[in-house]
Amino acid sequence: MEPVVTASFTLANWIAKGLADGSFERFGGVIREAATGRVVTFLREAGSTVASVPQQLQMAQGALMVTSAASVLSLGVSVMGFALVMQRINELEERLKQTEELLKKIDRKIDLSFYANLRAALDSAVSAFTASKGETRRSMAILAINRFLEAEHIYTGYTDTELEQKSQIADEYLLTLSLAYLTEARCYLELEEYDIALRRFQEGAKVVRSRIQKYVDILLTSNPAAYLQPQYKGQIDLRRLTRIHQWTNPALDENEVFELYRENFVEFVKDPNKWVDSLPPAILARVEVPWGWFGPNPEHLKEEAIKRLPKVLERVESIIETYRRLEAYQAEIQAIAQLGISFHDWLKLAPSETKPDEAELMYIIPSKPLELAIS
Repeated sequence: MEPVVTASFTLANWIAKGLADGSFERFGGVIREAATGRVVTFLREAGSTVASVPQQLQMAQGALMVTSAASVLSLGVSVMGFALVMQRINELEERLKQTEELLKKIDRKIDLSFYANLRAALDSAVSAFTASKGETRRSMAILAINRFLEAEHIYTGYTDTELEQKSQIADEYLLTLSLAYLTEARCYLELEEYDIALRRFQEGAKVVRSRIQKYVDILLTSNPAAYLQPQYKGQIDLRRLTRIHQWTNPALDENEVFELYRENFVEFVKDPNKWVDSLPPAILARVEVPWGWFGPNPEHLKEEAIKRLPKVLERVESIIETYRRLEAYQAEIQAIAQLGISFHDWLKLAPSETKPDEAELMYIIPSKPLELAIS
């Protein structure tokens, strides 16, 4: 009898060919048919480092993947265990601490105490799923879930406040919110409550997506044509910006994005200082450049902004990649249910061959393409 899935450390030639010719596309942690959306492969990191799309996959996709967008999430929900989430939470808290001095200059304070609460919730989840008795395991898991629900409400509020302020820490709260939804759903997966886990992922994705859209709009600035200034030649091109716009509208092509930008180009050439004056604090706070008698020096603002834009665009790509991985987790849950595999057996899937030193990914291939509901 043919196995329902096979696992390998080697990207199959037919998948590499499909990625190269555009008949397949990567969406978060899955590879799917571009025309039908049917999933042909699930991706999982093979090592302990979880950050970006490995070079092997970038090369396989060719023009479809110019840069590897780092993400707070792994390529597979099975890799995002509680220990890794704890690591990510600590990293986000550290990033916020590094921004505290800047916020003090503009008379703003941030409350980091809720990160301790989130860590306590993670500790509760770990205790729950190492408990030997089923009844104890479930009751402790419910307590952990309730703490994650509380965190979701808190970080939704924090995120909305920072988006309203167009601040530099909006993405930290957005990512923390994503992790809170992930850990809640992960608890349900551990309990093998797949329907609830899927529903919570779907509800979380709706909450996160609308806020990521606001954040992306802020970072694209009042005039996105600024990202195509001559000094970025060979670094930022229209194809790269088109991929960002396709997150909102997949039907857009480069010509249509150019048409969206046509008036922006004219406005930017006529009055580049208008763009500088409208820059949000998420890109550049006025207190970050030297001031003269009448406020921040316009030339210093412009120079610093131009220096920052490539990194800002990476932040845009990163937050979109994080959302796609969050959505692709839904496909994994659906696949587990559809294939009749328990979550714990899904976690144990591994290739029969010895892992090559250079292998960064594991490929899980269903015996036939799966119809799964993802965007």
